[in-house]
Amino acid sequence: MRLTIPRYLLAGVAALFSAFHIVLAIYSIGAAAQPATVIGAVVLYAIATTVSLLPFGPRRMPIWVAALDCGVVVAICLLVSSELDPFREGGNGHATWYVAAAGTLLTIVATRRRYGYAWAGTAFLVVHTVAWAGVPAIITIGVVGSVAWVAAAQMIGRGMATATRDAQRFALAEREATDWQALQEAHVSERQFRLGQTNSMALAMLRRIESSGGELTDAERQECLYLESAIRDEIRGRSLLNDAVRHEVMAARRRGVSVTLLDEGGIDELSGDALQAVLDRLAQAVQASSADRLIARTVSEGATAVTVVGLRSTDDGSASALGDGSGDDEVELWLEIPRPTALP
Repeated sequence: MRLTIPRYLLAGVAALFSAFHIVLAIYSIGAAAQPATVIGAVVLYAIATTVSLLPFGPRRMPIWVAALDCGVVVAICLLVSSELDPFREGGNGHATWYVAAAGTLLTIVATRRRYGYAWAGTAFLVVHTVAWAGVPAIITIGVVGSVAWVAAAQMIGRGMATATRDAQRFALAEREATDWQALQEAHVSERQFRLGQTNSMALAMLRRIESSGGELTDAERQECLYLESAIRDEIRGRSLLNDAVRHEVMAARRRGVSVTLLDEGGIDELSGDALQAVLDRLAQAVQASSADRLIARTVSEGATAVTVVGLRSTDDGSASALGDGSGDDEVELWLEIPRPTALP
């Protein structure tokens, strides 16, 4: 189970940090030569922070919001620093609140995966600080901390993205393993079922073959052929079989009809009464047909569930005996059994 922190909770924590910088700005406003300029910077910062922390929309920050935040960072740096003396004795204290505020805003940008904009703003903050107060100010007024926050936000963000991708891959692998296991269990179950069917159908004949030492009468040999065809039906016919179909197909074969059942997965979605209705109609068609050959095949698409074709030979068998395959068969039966939704 993956623990997910609510987005509004993260936004609330970031808002508290941002509010703290605003409090520092108001507290130290007396250090500015023109307090109105600082107030304007505070307003810009509050607007940018509010827009960036809205707890809805895409998790990745829109480009226009990231550009707005970078622009606000530039603006508050220029506005506030212009009202301060970088070489004031004893320093400016909390009046340099804009450094931490800019770092917080850029950290939000990095957290929402706009790393390029975050580092562009960070680079401006560093360059501006060096130009305004010299290299030592990078440490004394907290620029290093702002850079560290942005770097940490990027590392955490990318680490979480990697962890998310890994979790998705593991979940996919688990589903594939589960599917494979289910498939193997289905194969085992199907194999056991087919073996049981074969055993029930052929056991008596196998015992007869054993007891006779393989010496069978012509009728028994013919019965073996019928059993072989029935076992083949269990393998190739599958969903096309119920007790009624098995009975009628065997009766047709005993009449000399060649019957082929082909289940190609077209009726796998049917079950219960719907499947029985289709198979009962198939059994009726086999019983009523006078064809020499019957072929029943499932249909995967459309309103038809099963097609049944019956063919009758047009010669007396002499053409086949002479090796002449030119004799045509005529269609004695063409039946399309509809899916249950289309059954009358």
